[in-house]
Amino acid sequence: MDEMYPGPDRSKGIGVEAKDMIKIAFFDAKEYDIASFNTANSKGEYEIRFYEAKLSEDTVKLAAGFDVVCVFVNDDVSAGVIDSLAELGVKLVALRCAGYNNVDIEHAFGKMHIVRVPAYSPYAVAEHAMALLLTSIRRIHKAYIRTRDFNFSLNGLTGFDLHGKCVGVVGTGKIGRVFSDICKGFGMKVIAYDKFPNEGSGLEYVSLDEIWEQADIISFHCPLTDETRHMVDAASISRMKKGVVLVNTSRGALIDSEALLEGIKDRKIGAACLDVYEEESDVFFHDFSGHIVADDTLARLISMPNVIVTSHQAFLTAEALSNIADTTLSNISQFFADGRCDNELCYKCEKVGKCPQEHKALCF
Repeated sequence: MDEMYPGPDRSKGIGVEAKDMIKIAFFDAKEYDIASFNTANSKGEYEIRFYEAKLSEDTVKLAAGFDVVCVFVNDDVSAGVIDSLAELGVKLVALRCAGYNNVDIEHAFGKMHIVRVPAYSPYAVAEHAMALLLTSIRRIHKAYIRTRDFNFSLNGLTGFDLHGKCVGVVGTGKIGRVFSDICKGFGMKVIAYDKFPNEGSGLEYVSLDEIWEQADIISFHCPLTDETRHMVDAASISRMKKGVVLVNTSRGALIDSEALLEGIKDRKIGAACLDVYEEESDVFFHDFSGHIVADDTLARLISMPNVIVTSHQAFLTAEALSNIADTTLSNISQFFADGRCDNELCYKCEKVGKCPQEHKALCF
């Protein structure tokens, strides 16, 4: 059943009668979303209707009569969906995430305002990246399974020290910098790449080629763009150290999955720790334990003894969920009450690099 929770009834702001409540259609709703947003909306300031279905051209009609649609990483906010939302009278798309590669922001300009949550808990994602890394190299997942069967053999569980290893951090926003600090705490040498280096961060910036060639471990914390899509491919893997460990808690399509498989089979890649996958949208966040998964590439990756896959859960802490809910509702409130939003996204902002409006007004 798609409709999960009807919600209360009142709102204020742009094109909304003051006596009415802002109406939000919430797509791809999970139990933890419902709990965190109901807590954030405990005073009943918004009417929220939760839908299990992802936003798509087939489900967009569910947004009829709503002022806002709230979406996550695997919802479809492409050109056709944006046009349909505009026709339905929706005024705002509120992303409850930082990434927006699933949004056609160029097409949205002039038609639909987009807001996001730029930072909810960099610690949640960075700590999960380190948890994946430690689990992999110290074989903790294998030891856990063994001891559950009262098998206390240590054969095949030899790992390696992180201390003294070189880690390449690709993307040095808040998450990348927190992860770098964690690595420094382990006594690792940190080298970093970012198209826009963060001055004053204390990081040693190098080229991508130097990351590929020097790093024992490479962790990805950058957005998915046309430029970064498949930045890890057969060519870049060929330049990496033999036995390199790849950690991806950012976006799946940064890594070419077929090239990754070949790199693992060729013993070039020592391990892969993946919280994201490029074709995850129809698989992650769902229970397929009683079914055959049709994605052969994902099935082969999971079958590899040196691959750990978690289902896009790096963000999933109580603190992050609370921050996501609070910031999302704050974005919506600011948009309708003030006619602007500090966290607006638009094509113009991305092209210029800095919002010409300086977020003192809406982008269009």
